[in-house]
This record gives sequence, C-alpha cells and structure tokens, in this order.
Amino acid sequence: MTADMFHPLADDATLARLHDRLAADADADGVLDVAYRTVDTPVGTLLLAATPAGLVRVAYDVEDHAAVLTTLAARISPRILRAPRRLDPAARQLDEYFAKRRTSFDVPVDLRLADGFRRNVVEQLRAIGYGERASYAAVAAAVGNPRAVRAVGSACAHNPLPVVIPCHRVVRSDGTAGQYVGGAAAKAALLRLEAA
Repeated sequence: MTADMFHPLADDATLARLHDRLAADADADGVLDVAYRTVDTPVGTLLLAATPAGLVRVAYDVEDHAAVLTTLAARISPRILRAPRRLDPAARQLDEYFAKRRTSFDVPVDLRLADGFRRNVVEQLRAIGYGERASYAAVAAAVGNPRAVRAVGSACAHNPLPVVIPCHRVVRSDGTAGQYVGGAAAKAALLRLEAA
C-alpha cells in the first residue's frame, strides 16, 4: 500500500464513485423512490427531489432542506438518496430559466404532495404565463371558489414546486407582492427577472 491511498482526496473520489454506483444501481433496480440534489440559483440553493413519476419537490434554503427530506421520507418513502442524474433535466431547465432562455418548464411533475383544494390551486397556477401576474382573488375565482382568497394564499404557501409551478406570480389585489415560501426577496427577484 502507498501513502497516496490514504490521501483525503483519494478517499473523497472513491466515496463519490461508490455513491454514484449505489445511486445508479438503486435506480436501475427500481428501489430509488426519491432522488434529490441541490442547485445554486440567484434566489439561493434549491433542493430538487423527484420520484420515478417526476419532480415532486422544490425547496428553498429557508424551508430547511434536511426537514424537507425527512418529510419526503415520511410521506413518500424512506428509500431516498442523493442521485443528481435523475434531476439533471430539471436542474438544466432552472439554469435556463434564470439565464432568461426559458419561460416555462416541461419536466414531468408528481403532484402527490398537493391534494384537494390545494391541488386545484397548484394546477391553476400553471395557467399564469411568464411575466404575468394574477391576484389571489382571481385564482380563487378561477378554481370556482371566489371567497377562498385566504385558502389560495395557503395553497400557494404549500406549493410543493415553487418556481417550476409559478406561485410567485400570484400577488395581492392591490398589486403588492404578498407572502412567498422563499421569502419576500426571492419573490421580488423572480418577478423582476420575468419583467425584464
């Protein structure tokens, strides 16, 4: 044995190769229920998670990525692993969006984390085009419940796929931004990006 075998970089490279092999084998064997990775964006580091059906979660730093992964393990499956390859298309589309080369996302999505009224709202959000804004009241009316303005706000706050499904485009009736899961600065940045 040589001393180079015990060099920390050699160990990191070996561990990375073993992890990549584990992820590839788990995916090939159908036992990787939730793959995840992170991506750095102008609005902070986003956690992306996907099931075999599609992108299931996008989470901001402020949501606590470890807590989000714990919730995914409890609600979907404990068979969860950092496996960036499954999320390459979503990561690429996010890069294109932030570079202003993409105005909509076309990755498959898994909406199992949104149900009932919240799911109706999340599906309606997809109809709000790039650079457009809709009021909470308008979204409530569009889903057939015009009095449910606060419930629409709650549904937006619990949107499992922020940025990809554009809850940031929903604003107050007076035109002010309102609340956002990623924080006020992130919402303002997204609205500015799309307005430019």
